[in-house]
Amino acid sequence: MFGHHSRRPARGAALALIASMLLLVLSACAQRDDRQGGERAAGIHADNVAYTTASKPAAAKAYSDEELVKELPGFKNGYKKVNGVKLHYVEGGKGEPLFILPGWPVTWYSFRSMMPELSKYYHLYVVEYRGMGSSDKPQSGYDKKTMAADIHALAQALGYERIYIAGHDIGATIAYAYAANYPQATKKVLLMDASHPNENFLNIPILPPAGVYDESNPERAKFYWWFAVNTIPGLSEQLLQGKQLDLVYNWIYDYMGYTKDALSKKEREVYLAAYSQPDALRAGNEWYKTFREDIETFKTYPPLSVPALGIAGVSGYGMLEQFLSEHAPNSRTVKLEKTGHWIMEENPQAAARLFRSFFR
Repeated sequence: MFGHHSRRPARGAALALIASMLLLVLSACAQRDDRQGGERAAGIHADNVAYTTASKPAAAKAYSDEELVKELPGFKNGYKKVNGVKLHYVEGGKGEPLFILPGWPVTWYSFRSMMPELSKYYHLYVVEYRGMGSSDKPQSGYDKKTMAADIHALAQALGYERIYIAGHDIGATIAYAYAANYPQATKKVLLMDASHPNENFLNIPILPPAGVYDESNPERAKFYWWFAVNTIPGLSEQLLQGKQLDLVYNWIYDYMGYTKDALSKKEREVYLAAYSQPDALRAGNEWYKTFREDIETFKTYPPLSVPALGIAGVSGYGMLEQFLSEHAPNSRTVKLEKTGHWIMEENPQAAARLFRSFFR
């Protein structure tokens, strides 16, 4: 029954089956959401969460970069067109240049708690790369080598030959590609809770291992089912409309934190508003659709020649430590206890101290 099939279902039927399964998951999420307590449930119940697409009955709150950056005195928005795409970044501070790349599904705003402290020592550029936030969302160019080329061109356009660079999640994959392709332009590189796509990604099982959904264990291993879902052409864009987008993304925000209240109500609203914009959902999925290509490209890279630091939460430490120990000879990895995937929001003080001790 689970071996080779002589007949394959039509593509439309297969997608319909997948869509039906995902809708069942969404329904289960809605029922689960009604049972949750604490800070998150108080503001993020399925029945009162702000809808986020054109099908919503009431307009979602829009958060402009101009409005959000006012929360950070001394910072400002910047925009530059490089490699044919306009990139948005938030800039502030004085000192050596430090470029920071956020992850999925968040934006530059995820680093706001670390930015004031880091700006005392560095000239910060928190960059929304190709496909994120207020940056352009073209149809192609989402392999990590091309995205690293975007950041390299941005650094040069801003007048820098060499930079410190750090990234979280998808941002970490780009930061590594930057250091691998431009070692002469990289002083040091820092990865947060994610490695560059490599052959280990091909070993992720299609069925979840035992314990990955055990909510009583905040240090449980995680099951990255969205790696596969985000690669299905057009499916997320069709299914994740309005309330459904909020349900799925809030589930992920809960699941990847050490506790369910790792991200505040406002943080979630900012990110949901950003990813509900035209082309934003598609562009975010493009980062995952290139993983196969990224894995093949990674095979051509020699061991990383620049100093590297990994910072991981309790569930991401093993993967990142193994990756860096194998591919970055001059590296070490630090595990932050009682911290989940959202390091910069769950444990910003400890993360900022590690940035400061490493980037010097």
